[in-house]
Amino acid sequence: MNAARRAAAFSAVALLLLSATARAATSHTVTFRTDDGATIAGTLYEGARHPAPAVILLHMLARSRDDWQTVATRLADAGIQALAIDFRGHGASSPAPPMAAEGDWSRLTLDVKASRVFLASRPDLVQASSIGIAGASLGANIAIAAAAADPSIRSLALLSPSLEYRELRAEAPMRKYGARPALLVAGTNDAYAMRSVKALAALGGGTREVKTLDDAGHGTNMLNRDPDLTRALVDWFLRTLL
Repeated sequence: MNAARRAAAFSAVALLLLSATARAATSHTVTFRTDDGATIAGTLYEGARHPAPAVILLHMLARSRDDWQTVATRLADAGIQALAIDFRGHGASSPAPPMAAEGDWSRLTLDVKASRVFLASRPDLVQASSIGIAGASLGANIAIAAAAADPSIRSLALLSPSLEYRELRAEAPMRKYGARPALLVAGTNDAYAMRSVKALAALGGGTREVKTLDDAGHGTNMLNRDPDLTRALVDWFLRTLL
């Protein structure tokens, strides 16, 4: 059996085992503080399996954690806890406006660090050794930077990452991320994301899976244009975190 068939068989078995004891996911609002004093609001989606792996979900610029609701619910239903956050200056998080200068965008990695610390503080709920991140557009670049700085992050899923986004360069962090696995997704009508995905997939030396979606657009917009993408994200984290 080749690698693709083994992965598909594993995912199918995992889903069957998890669904046998699954109940509907529950969700509730949480807040926590970053190292530099911002208050981050998030929604924690809990499945029946405790403790379980977890995924932090990062939205696009000028959007909110609500964009990840369907993915988060599906992750929790599959036995993976999900924490969707609002970046500082977005949604219910503080402060506003988001940033005083372009160079401050890197501070969003502190929001991710605080999210990971929050999850690790819940050993009853989360396996701290099995945490991944999914990010879209700006959130994808922040995910790469945060994971490069935190070796405890085990897996990435990147929707429409950029080689450079508002001075957030992705190549050096992707190299530092190293051998840990990453899924990279872009729409065929998103030329810069397509180029970026191809370049980033060649860096770091680890498992890299590339998924291109026909005319699917950018970032979390792809979730609405390609219903199979949500299933692919759940499958990815089942394979790389369980």
